[in-house]
Amino acid sequence: MIYTESLTKYFDNFLAVDAVNLDVRQGQILVLLGPNGAGKTTTARMLTSILVPSAGTAKVAGYDVVREADRVRASVGVLTEHHGLYGRMNPVEYLEFYAALFGMDRTRATRRIDELLEQFGLTQARKQRLGEYSKGMRQKLALVRALIHDPPVLLLDEPTSAMDPESARMVRDSIRTLRSEQRTILMCTHNLSEAEELADQIAIIRRGRVILNDTPVNIKSILLGPEEFEVQLAGSLDGRMGDWPDGVALTAQDENWLRFKIENPQTTNPMLLRRLLEQDMRVVSFNLVARSLEDAYIQAVMHDTPSGKAPLA
Repeated sequence: MIYTESLTKYFDNFLAVDAVNLDVRQGQILVLLGPNGAGKTTTARMLTSILVPSAGTAKVAGYDVVREADRVRASVGVLTEHHGLYGRMNPVEYLEFYAALFGMDRTRATRRIDELLEQFGLTQARKQRLGEYSKGMRQKLALVRALIHDPPVLLLDEPTSAMDPESARMVRDSIRTLRSEQRTILMCTHNLSEAEELADQIAIIRRGRVILNDTPVNIKSILLGPEEFEVQLAGSLDGRMGDWPDGVALTAQDENWLRFKIENPQTTNPMLLRRLLEQDMRVVSFNLVARSLEDAYIQAVMHDTPSGKAPLA
């Protein structure tokens, strides 16, 4: 549904996007992460046929972004950073205007508007002027506008920006529902916990290049190494040094706890637990140490690496 090959964009002599390769299937969410100025927005604008690539190719919903730009625009719903809401309109007038731009008939547009206003909790505010809306309400209405023509592909730039926690949760739940309906979503966000929660793939962009593109789990493994587990004990170690199975590395310890890096937890953890019990270590808990996508992201943007899935080494 979103496919690029060596997608490149120059502005005069400045290379903004450098040979980006993406492949996003139907029903998947790809999150683009990167510092400000990394090339995320320029990539999204090429994918919506707003900007013409300098080199390379891109297809969205099967349509070429240059040769079939009108088909691309009809197949994509876009939530931009700057919404462009018309403050003197109420939401129904505003959405009817955009529905007409997409060629929707009046009956279909009315039904769709009612459904979406209800879904995003805006029905009670349908007669208010948009200039009276809060920032969060404006954000939700902008997302409704992106969905008005029921597109198969969505490009969302900071979809929960300026929202209170309850509204942000509603939008994230809606994004999950859209994915389950087999829509394909490309999302730019600086909210790393949101990215980890929603993404099937994460592409990290730095200086216009994709430096890593993989699942959130694999990205953390590549950048942070093997998973860590912590064992809490009932009682003191009393200076005892354990004998650990192959693939287990002790990384930290105190009087009543041990921390290990483990290469293959599914096969090694049962052996490690058995070894601990054989050495009369009374295990209270054996838990995975939480690792954040934020830690992995910081590691990524501190390095340069070729595009692809290779470790940053």
